[in-house]
Amino acid sequence: MTEPTVDPAQALAELSRIRLDEISLDDMLDRVATLASRSVPGAREVSVTLVRGRTGWTAAFTGDLARELDERQYEQHRGPCLDASASGDTVSVPDMTVEQRWPQWAQRARAAGVGSSLSIGLPIQESVVGALNVYGGTVNAFDPPAIAVAEHFAAYAAVALANAHLYDSAATLAEQLREAMHSRAVIEQAKGIIMGERRCTPDEAFALLSKISQDTNRKVRDVAEALVARVVQRTRV
Repeated sequence: MTEPTVDPAQALAELSRIRLDEISLDDMLDRVATLASRSVPGAREVSVTLVRGRTGWTAAFTGDLARELDERQYEQHRGPCLDASASGDTVSVPDMTVEQRWPQWAQRARAAGVGSSLSIGLPIQESVVGALNVYGGTVNAFDPPAIAVAEHFAAYAAVALANAHLYDSAATLAEQLREAMHSRAVIEQAKGIIMGERRCTPDEAFALLSKISQDTNRKVRDVAEALVARVVQRTRV
């Protein structure tokens, strides 16, 4: 069995110290995969599967072998990482040579030098689920204590990933709101300029912006920004 290079308790402590405002969701996923590969006894390679609806993808991996074995499952729409993602349970493949649930995938895993695997469900949020996938180089690479370590780690990882996902979603929403407010402010400035020059109403000013937008195949915001920029430039000359 491959011995861990990092004590599981230290790995969990490191994961808990990560500040979400200092790391992206992708970096968090990479950190989870790396820490798991170094702390779960018997682990050769590790990946993190995410599933939205019927679409699965490998969001982080420690080596190309893990990514390839994951992608084989996505292509076939079946496999341990997808079952674990859907159920939230632990799906163990102790011996690839006798695996009957996914024989084609198990054959490919054996050919690549993988003798066993663990996939542990990560219930991140309602619309996105996932699994922590641990691949072993030998048959029965994961004894009960190793499985317990992997499950304990996955439980902490699921919380960290859920928080990171929520933080990332909140940050994205905040940026979208800032962008929308900026667009509205620029459009209002452009309307004011047109109203001052043409002595028209706000609705008439916006209608003119919309017509220019359609005629030039540009967004209303871009038309407004160009108008405001021209006026600012004139005032500086």
